[in-house]
Amino acid sequence: MSTTAAAASAAPPDTRPLWRVFLGFLGPMLISNILQALSGTINNIYIGQILGVQAMAAVSGFFPVAFFCVSFIIGLGAGSSVLIGQAWGAREPSRVKAIAGTALCVALSLGLVVALLGGSFTGALMQALGTPANILDEATSYARIVLLNMPLMFLFLLSTAMLRGVSDTVTPLRALLLSTVLGLVFTPAFILGWLGLPKMGVASGALASVLSTACALLWLGWHLRRRLHPLAPDAELLRHLRIQPQLLATVLRIGVPTGLQMIVISLAELALLSLVNGFGSDATAAYGAVNQIVAYVQFPAISIAITASILGAQAIGAGRSERLGAIARTGLLMNLVLTGSLVAVAYLFSRPVIGFFITSAPVLELAQSLLHIMLWSSVVFGMASVLSGVMRASGSVLVPTLISIFCILGVEVPVAVLASRQIGIEGVWLAYPVAFIAMLVLQGTYYRLVWRRRPIRRLV
Repeated sequence: MSTTAAAASAAPPDTRPLWRVFLGFLGPMLISNILQALSGTINNIYIGQILGVQAMAAVSGFFPVAFFCVSFIIGLGAGSSVLIGQAWGAREPSRVKAIAGTALCVALSLGLVVALLGGSFTGALMQALGTPANILDEATSYARIVLLNMPLMFLFLLSTAMLRGVSDTVTPLRALLLSTVLGLVFTPAFILGWLGLPKMGVASGALASVLSTACALLWLGWHLRRRLHPLAPDAELLRHLRIQPQLLATVLRIGVPTGLQMIVISLAELALLSLVNGFGSDATAAYGAVNQIVAYVQFPAISIAITASILGAQAIGAGRSERLGAIARTGLLMNLVLTGSLVAVAYLFSRPVIGFFITSAPVLELAQSLLHIMLWSSVVFGMASVLSGVMRASGSVLVPTLISIFCILGVEVPVAVLASRQIGIEGVWLAYPVAFIAMLVLQGTYYRLVWRRRPIRRLV
């Protein structure tokens, strides 16, 4: 698809079979999501292999906090991409710019607040999380740099989300590839002190993230302007770089529930991390390694859900809401095939994969057993996410979000607490499949019995 606004406004509706449209959109986005996590994974591999298990635990302990910080931006990106998708489907490039300007202004403002407050109170935050004393100083150093990087990270995450709203999944892929390659170089450079650089220890990965994100943002702006992209940072976008209350209200109508859901997930992860920390730093390191692997396995599920949401929004904008059912069915089938296949591969090669992150034999055994308990439920998670994504395309987010929040707070956390008391740390991971099954049952029931019977309208 052309990336110029003029070509887009003149482009005929896509007449390809839906599965081909899905795959064309999904492929680059799936690779992008993998690359987005790859830089963090590479950092963890370097840290785990060069600096050891204690350093890996220091990094792992900050994961839920970082997730909490980006939760609102994930919601903002979801809301803005749905609105941009509807405007793009309706062939209204000027409306696309207006939505983007409002969202970017909010993201930058929030990022500055997080950097100021988070950077000032990092030590107290890590102590409140119950970070083990033997890794507290290193964890605090790592966390402070990550928090100070939030303005750049917020802009980068939001920009890639909005680009997908106009069916551009290739540009985010290129930007993330650049960021990942730079991270491959910067992280070991700071760990080992290449070219006379100071040896930064655990903080090396965080500092590498700052530099790679800044470079990727600069390239992204240059590339979009060169291609006359509909979301290029040009004079028109700068005119719209302000908060328009009506647009903001519509973006927040979708984004706030989605962001709230992500915040609840992160709070639940903080609660689970506190449980894990109680079993010692080896358990914390195993927690970090398992999270890295599960994140990759769930990327197809998340990417498929985002694809379903954006394709659904574009169909609504183009006046073709009758395609929503087919989009949902295609997303469910692709989740079963793609996510299911990746789960099977992960089970077969779990031990060598975990070995990338963990060098201690007892910790490796623990991480493998925990991974086997919950990995299969990623397929169930993907099914629920697809249904929620299709409903989000129409602006229906409140009930699906409440369902997800209930399953996290009312099922996952209580099961984790009770099961960990009965069977130990394995009980924490048992809570995930229980919660995902409940989520799929409730989302599927609401989708079939309520949402499908409602009229579908454009939001902007």
